[in-house]
Amino acid sequence: MPQRIASSIYVVRGQRVMLDVDLAAVYSVTTSRLNEHLRRNAGRFPEDFMFRLTVEEAARLRSQFATSNGRGGRRYLPYAFTEHGAIMMATVLNTPAAVAASVYVVRSFVRLREMAITQTRLAHELDKLRSRVDVHDASINAVMEVIGDLLGQPDRSRKLIGFKLEDGEPGPGA
Repeated sequence: MPQRIASSIYVVRGQRVMLDVDLAAVYSVTTSRLNEHLRRNAGRFPEDFMFRLTVEEAARLRSQFATSNGRGGRRYLPYAFTEHGAIMMATVLNTPAAVAASVYVVRSFVRLREMAITQTRLAHELDKLRSRVDVHDASINAVMEVIGDLLGQPDRSRKLIGFKLEDGEPGPGA
């Protein structure tokens, strides 16, 4: 179940949310029953707990998971529930299935948050490593130049002694 919940969490308006249809499935109720409880308890769901998707947002999500866009589809735009809204819905529904599933919902949101933090840390460490490599590359190039200067390039201004092959290249020993 946690994997199913995690795959039902989307980012909309910069927030991790679950759609009403997914939340209803997790809480073992119909979407219409979930939305009915939402309307009856509207005061418990401020904007930072729940919001209705715009037409554009719904179309974008629909294209991501290939749901129907006409006959047999929804008549109304879906609601999106943040982590707090999903938990509040469990308390509003107050069924054993909703209460038990709310634990999985919380754990899924927390796991996604931890993954995002880890990803941010890894990106930061990678940037630090890149800057170190750039510094080391510059140092290695400088060392190679100094070694090249110390070894010295052969003086080509002197006339070579020896013979030339037919193609104009110097022969062996030249």
